[in-house]
Amino acid sequence: MEVLVRNLPQGMTERKVRHFFTPYLEPVGISTYHCHKLAGKTFAKLTFTNTVAGQTFLELHGQKAPGRRGFDKVKAKIYHMRKPVNISQSDHVPDKFLLSSLDSEENKHISAALTQASHGKSTQPSGLLRSFPVRQVLCGHLCYPDQRLAFASYFKEDRIGDMIFGRRAVVVKLKPRDDRIGYAPSHQIEIPYSSVESFTIGTSDDPTATFSLAEAPKLFERIDTQEDEDALLSTFQSLVLHSGQPRSPTPAPKRQRIAALSKTHEVVVSSCLCYRFILQGSGSLRAIRALKGANEIPPIIPWNTPVSLGSSFPAQMTQLNNALSGRKFAAFPFALKFQIQALAQNGYLPPTTVVAFMDVIAARSEGISGATTTKAVRRLLGQIPFAGPETEAAEFSLQTLSEMLVENQRAIAREESYTSAYLALPEHICDVYKAMVTPTGIFLHGPAPEVKNRILRKYSDYTDRFLQVSFLDENGEPMRYERNTSNDEIYHSRFKKVLEGIINIAGRGYEFLGFSHSSLRAQTCYFMAPFTMGHELLHSRAVIARLGEFSEIRSPAKCAARIGQAFSQTFSSVSLPTDAFKVIPDIERNGRVFSDGVGTCSSSVLQSIHDAYGAKGMIALDTRVEGHLLHLRPSMIKFQGSPANDIEICGASFKPLPMYLNRQIIKILEDLGVKESSFLDLQADAVEKLRMTTRNSINAANFLKRQHVGQAARLPWLVRELMDINLSYEDDGFLRNVVELCVLAELREIKHRSRIRVEEGLTLYGIMDETNVIKEGQIYCSVHNDDGPRILTGPVVITRSPALHPGDIQVVEAVDVPKGSSLRALHNCVVFSQQGDRGDLYNIIYDSSLFPLRVAEPADYTIQAPIDIGRVVQRKEITDFFVDFMINDSLGRIATLHLTLADQKERGTFDPDCVLLANLHSTAVDFSKTGIPVDLSKMPRSSFVKPDFQAPGPRVLISNTVQLDKGQRPEDFEAQYEVEELDDIGQPPIRYYKSQKVLGKLYRAIDEQKFFEEIQTQPRRPARSFAAQKSLLDHVWKYVEENTALIQWRHFVDFAQDIKEDYEENLVDTMFEYSTHPPHYISEVEVFSGVIIGKHGAQNKRQRESSVSMKEKHERDVEYTVRSILQGEDNSGTAEALERSIACLWVGCNVVRPRKKVGTLVSFGWVAAAACLKEVEKFRRG
Repeated sequence: MEVLVRNLPQGMTERKVRHFFTPYLEPVGISTYHCHKLAGKTFAKLTFTNTVAGQTFLELHGQKAPGRRGFDKVKAKIYHMRKPVNISQSDHVPDKFLLSSLDSEENKHISAALTQASHGKSTQPSGLLRSFPVRQVLCGHLCYPDQRLAFASYFKEDRIGDMIFGRRAVVVKLKPRDDRIGYAPSHQIEIPYSSVESFTIGTSDDPTATFSLAEAPKLFERIDTQEDEDALLSTFQSLVLHSGQPRSPTPAPKRQRIAALSKTHEVVVSSCLCYRFILQGSGSLRAIRALKGANEIPPIIPWNTPVSLGSSFPAQMTQLNNALSGRKFAAFPFALKFQIQALAQNGYLPPTTVVAFMDVIAARSEGISGATTTKAVRRLLGQIPFAGPETEAAEFSLQTLSEMLVENQRAIAREESYTSAYLALPEHICDVYKAMVTPTGIFLHGPAPEVKNRILRKYSDYTDRFLQVSFLDENGEPMRYERNTSNDEIYHSRFKKVLEGIINIAGRGYEFLGFSHSSLRAQTCYFMAPFTMGHELLHSRAVIARLGEFSEIRSPAKCAARIGQAFSQTFSSVSLPTDAFKVIPDIERNGRVFSDGVGTCSSSVLQSIHDAYGAKGMIALDTRVEGHLLHLRPSMIKFQGSPANDIEICGASFKPLPMYLNRQIIKILEDLGVKESSFLDLQADAVEKLRMTTRNSINAANFLKRQHVGQAARLPWLVRELMDINLSYEDDGFLRNVVELCVLAELREIKHRSRIRVEEGLTLYGIMDETNVIKEGQIYCSVHNDDGPRILTGPVVITRSPALHPGDIQVVEAVDVPKGSSLRALHNCVVFSQQGDRGDLYNIIYDSSLFPLRVAEPADYTIQAPIDIGRVVQRKEITDFFVDFMINDSLGRIATLHLTLADQKERGTFDPDCVLLANLHSTAVDFSKTGIPVDLSKMPRSSFVKPDFQAPGPRVLISNTVQLDKGQRPEDFEAQYEVEELDDIGQPPIRYYKSQKVLGKLYRAIDEQKFFEEIQTQPRRPARSFAAQKSLLDHVWKYVEENTALIQWRHFVDFAQDIKEDYEENLVDTMFEYSTHPPHYISEVEVFSGVIIGKHGAQNKRQRESSVSMKEKHERDVEYTVRSILQGEDNSGTAEALERSIACLWVGCNVVRPRKKVGTLVSFGWVAAAACLKEVEKFRRG
């Protein structure tokens, strides 16, 4: 039931309402309930599941008649601050999903209480003081004058306020100031605990709290707003959800994100990552020390760090910039200057130290290649420690930096002494310099390997003139919506200023160039610096002009999309003569172009593509075309005037891609009549296969091979070989972690994304039937895979992602074509009739258990014409669109809401609200081409409760073992509440209910904790009876030693140590480069397995893409290491491969060198073991 409460204080928060009513609700038997109160309003709603107890509460405290007379008749009146509180039963029917959530919460409370009582456990200490008054804020960095840790201050402001330790961050609320110095509005400094490197507190004589950070804090300015209370109350009471819940009106933001606290702060905020707050009294120190009892707060270190005064920070940066662009260091290559600037700009070293270090670099680089020195300096980014109590002053001295530089130079020189081809990038890859623009600064990264595009391929000798620029939050993730917060200042001022200006790096000025469709969604674009090619000066406008003629395009979005084709990643390029191109007409019907984007080619052109790439692309072979011809249709010609005759190949299907279900497809199939048992059985089979993976070595090896894990290191073969010599990978913690991490990643994909493999399904490119023999409702599909050729016939289900509308899934007839048909030459694609639709990748399902009982009419979305500005598009309009897209891209939001409502509505995806969302989703997809954003006012209203399958999962902890955090689950309602002092800015808690649809059942069918505990505790194969203290790698060494007793290998020990050093340096580089927070590192097991694990649930898109890139880089590094072991430093061949591999295995077993920030690395031993065991196998065979 639902109860309406009136006449509450405006400033009373939702949490305070809960606390206030608890003493009145618990005596009548209500311990679990929901409270909904709009901030700053005088009314609230309480929802109970226990109707009997609710009626008892109303009998005691409720009024049956309005007004004063009604209150006078209340049996047990409730007052707040001497004002009567009016309580009455609401006319609204409670949301059934909210009631379901409350029931689940009540059961959890009962279960937790019973467990706690049986184990005698106590809860974490509560009632800790979390708010402390401050009187001054300083910004700078930690340094070591006179060999003692001190705080160098470059910004200081006298402001009173409060420092509040929340659940996830410490927030400093600074009160407004208006004095002789000037006016300053109310500000907030938000420091996430995840960014804190050290947290020190001062003494009673100097009461301070100092935070050394890995990233800049979030900064906010308070916005004062006045709203009409009566109007909002009326709106609140009149807006009712279909489910009976009121929809809260969108409140005006209370704060806005800003780039800096002031102009003075602006020049230091990005590079000075240490904040000190002067407390108003020493009494706060004792209370702060008591916060050690709160698990989420970083370690608190008492340490007196006096203030050190030096030259101004802007002056230091000016000195550095002058040094980088001046004559003294003109001989330094740009690549080296880029890394030097990153040392200061990214906050690793003070600018004055970097300037002094440049003299050291010059002195230590005599006789050494610029490339070697550049790599050596870049490696320092991952080696320089954070200044703090645990770091010695000597580690920041020029002498130490010089020694580190020389050591890096030697290590890199060793790497370069081996065959350079081992380290050469593939033809379709090049190194790209990167910059990350955040609300506070610009940070330099890279260069990193990227797939080439037309621009990078055309100007392959000038790739350092192109800069990939991402616009992200301080933590490297896209800017997100936060409650009561406006990001307009960041988008319209900070980001737009960068896009319209110049990024200066080592004397070069980079300006905006363009972006691809995919990079637009990733909030990434390209900048370029002018350069001379031949006798022509090329700047951004000249490069665009060379692509083609765009002046006829009057839509900024469309123009950007056309230019953006040159920035799409392509794997190779094939040049054709001009006379090989021929334009043929499009196939049109009912105002639709059914041949959109599909051309044909002759056999000889296909052979040219095949020779360059080895596969067929979206250009379909038509054996009827004679000569050397490529047929293009008008719909494929996006702009005129291009001088290029190159075919840029974006992708190809060497063989059929596997087909995976996802949540959207599953929900539509459920609504179309597919039995839930079909999905549950498919998931159960997939989970069982994962469970069996760790049962024995054969299963583990097969799994690793299917997942392409450790290919260069021969990891699948190694796991089998260990079994053959009576050993087991399970007896080594690292190898076991690799397998378990990969299994966990797959399990999370299944549980949190419903990504379930359909064995009788395919993912194929779709093209049009040029012969016009296939009828509407039919397809032709010839598949060539490991099992040989097969032509599908009979009914099949066909769809494509994303699928939100019920009509996005259809049943068609797969047919064969006459033997003489030119379609017989097409393989691994799906051919559609000219009478139907087609395009891109399609999912084909021929598993009869997934055939729907009915189908819906396909959606017929209105094709929106792009915005036409009526004149030639200028660069500013394209950058404005880039910002507009960042602000208004709502694709993910629509898809998430669609999934929520489809679960809650009786008709599922057929419900009008879901159909509307499918339409809006189509508009959002086209936004990048039309420039027309989704009208969010049309979004259906949603409940504030969500289905349980949208809840986050437990955190993954990786140390000596891979574990799931057994602490408070993220979806627990009470644990989501922010501390009381931050109620106004904390994210509101989310309630989850048990979904009774198939997605909820699939989600609950997998218990991550139980599954992982089972595979980690299952019986293992007994190891050989070596000494218990020996590791598995020692057992391998013993086996090798026994079988190669007469082999002389010790003269290769120095060589092996060099190989290990090189491997681990590359490994550390990768751990650093692919971390979410650049100053931190991902784990060795993540790099080796090629999986960057998601924090809560499945990987997000950025993590998936980074995992692919990381795996490719590490595979190249391992391949280089293995070739070096087998062929030697002089490429002498494999004559002494066995001897070298034995030496490397010995070094892997016996030479241990802990490394800064990452500790001891162990994977080299297993890379060497695989190489050595392979050579021993050859040796034994003779």
